[in-house]
Amino acid sequence: MPFRLKKTVVLVGMMGAGKSAIGTALARRLGVPFLDSDAEIEAASNMTIAEIFDRDGEDFFRRKEAEVIQRLLTSTAGILSTGGGAFLREMNRDAIAKHGIALWLRADLDLLWSRVKHKTTRPLLYTGHPKSTLAELFDARVPEYSKAALVVDARPEYSIEAMTDRAIEILLTRNDVLEAA
Repeated sequence: MPFRLKKTVVLVGMMGAGKSAIGTALARRLGVPFLDSDAEIEAASNMTIAEIFDRDGEDFFRRKEAEVIQRLLTSTAGILSTGGGAFLREMNRDAIAKHGIALWLRADLDLLWSRVKHKTTRPLLYTGHPKSTLAELFDARVPEYSKAALVVDARPEYSIEAMTDRAIEILLTRNDVLEAA
């Protein structure tokens, strides 16, 4: 079934929620561009996110992230995956609400931990107790993520395709966002 996307869908949520994987599949299914704010930052700086954090700090990174998100939101409608901390900033939430729509990929802590515990690309988890750090981030961020206009629940048994199906079902509830062509 062909679709017409009317505004950019911004995927928000914790690291490990599936923003990149689901975003890629969703963009392919809808026939629209997939954009990743972290990948755009890395390409522009010729550094990884972890290297930017190490060299310039989180505040510098968050400023650059906001600039990139604003730029991507004002380009062609597509699927935009953001870093886990992007939606915490009010200026990013406002820009997303003005130019697109936020879709929270909501996952519980156990699922998130199972997906990130072996990754070396998560600078916020470079601590002595990464699972506790993830839990603290989760507790602090969930109230902000709950401000997203739309929510899709991630479950361990869902494949990428099943999550993509759920996302499309949710998006189709908003005719200002997505319609079947």
